[in-house]
Amino acid sequence: MKKIFNYIFAGLLGCSVLSSCSEDSLETIPTDSMSGSGLLSTATSALVPLNGIYRSMYTAGWSTTGNTHQCFGISAYNIMADVMGEDMIMSAAGSGWFWYDCLYNVKSRYTSGAWRSYDLWNAYYTWISNANYILAAETTMGGSTTDVNYVIGQAYAIRAYSYFMLAQSFARTYSGHESDPCCPIYTEPTVAGTEGKARSTVAEVYAQITSDIAKAVELLNGTTQAHKSHISHAVALGIQARIALVMEDWSTAQTAAHAAIEASGCAITSVSAFTGLNDADAANVMWGAEIISDQAGMYASLFTHMEVEAGYYGARALKQINKNLYAKMSATDERLAWWDPSYSGNGNGGYQQEKFKFADMQTWTGDYIWMRIEEMYLIAAEAECRLGNETSAKADLMELMAVRDPNYTCTKTGTSLGELTSDETGSLLEEILIQRRIELWGEAGRIYDIRRLKQGFRRTTAMGWPTSALLANRPTDDPECYMWVLTIPQAEFDGNVNMNSATDQNPTGDYE
Repeated sequence: MKKIFNYIFAGLLGCSVLSSCSEDSLETIPTDSMSGSGLLSTATSALVPLNGIYRSMYTAGWSTTGNTHQCFGISAYNIMADVMGEDMIMSAAGSGWFWYDCLYNVKSRYTSGAWRSYDLWNAYYTWISNANYILAAETTMGGSTTDVNYVIGQAYAIRAYSYFMLAQSFARTYSGHESDPCCPIYTEPTVAGTEGKARSTVAEVYAQITSDIAKAVELLNGTTQAHKSHISHAVALGIQARIALVMEDWSTAQTAAHAAIEASGCAITSVSAFTGLNDADAANVMWGAEIISDQAGMYASLFTHMEVEAGYYGARALKQINKNLYAKMSATDERLAWWDPSYSGNGNGGYQQEKFKFADMQTWTGDYIWMRIEEMYLIAAEAECRLGNETSAKADLMELMAVRDPNYTCTKTGTSLGELTSDETGSLLEEILIQRRIELWGEAGRIYDIRRLKQGFRRTTAMGWPTSALLANRPTDDPECYMWVLTIPQAEFDGNVNMNSATDQNPTGDYE
């Protein structure tokens, strides 16, 4: 097996499991020091590699050999997936970062170690590999039951999350494609020379995902989140709810989302109370990364790409909202503050974003937010609508909208959706999804929703898209196409005897 995902990351701050702590430096730890009397002998010592995994989730420069300014973990992948849809407009190529994602021009570059195929495959499998080392010590790890559960539960959640994102990136969506090839499953530690495995089916991968996240939820129940970057019981429930949406398991989505709300202790917060989306300690944040000055990504960071005032990539390639989506907000919707229709640089494009801002531009700092409580209300509302419980769906929707827009009302009903995201039906389900698009713009990866909803989309100049990014001759209107299914990196085929590039590679074009 090609050793492209066998790095062991570790934050070297030896803090107690149940104390407040932050991740420290990111380093590579020799494999043989992870077991026995080493880093995994106790729950407290196991925090070292665990914190290292989380540190790598917002660090640039390790997952790929190039293009590192657009490869800084979870927040980068959210931007990637957003610019692949219709709601986050890139006004221009700028310095090139994320532009090739926007144009769906990365799949043919699978032989390179500098593009998305390698970047995502290596990142997610690195987290899986590292989680597997921790999980291998599940029965031997010393410490109190609560402390061990806290560490092991997070490892299960990290593995579930990583396979979930692999499945969404390297295969078509779950429902209707259960027998499609997905990705190899590894549940044991891997080293150089470990024999690679064949691709499992989508159904098999999701079986692993659901098993892992259920175990995480079970183990993390009764533990206390030591740091906002850690996957807590509430965050594990939130991930479980996200997974259930993709699997169209509406009952689990509803139950998990409500349980996450209750377990989190978070509250829906007014826009003015979390300006800039750069404070992981805000009352509505369930999961995020505290970015301190000596760990800031500088040019390779979320806010560098988003904020125009910084004068860097965000100024060279504006991130704008689809004008048609912006028009869905009323004059009293406080989320209007997230975009600026009057910005002089908008031109004929969409409206410049003001949602994501540095907390301190001089030190390049601003926290990354990966899960907010508002998402859980939207998941619950969608699931309830799908289950035919429209009263509860509207109640959960109104929990959010009462804070966002004092004049908001909703009398819509039904679950019909158009073939294209722009083909409006006026249904309640569509309304919930519209509010999701507005609320989670830039945070949830729009293309993942488009895929699971089995809708197509079209970009237009009326939305604010530049003609160079319209994709007019590409099948964005066909949810069954392979446009948004990434190719597997050649490095995997080179080192895995059980995968053959002639038969196991995903289509390099838009169709099989």
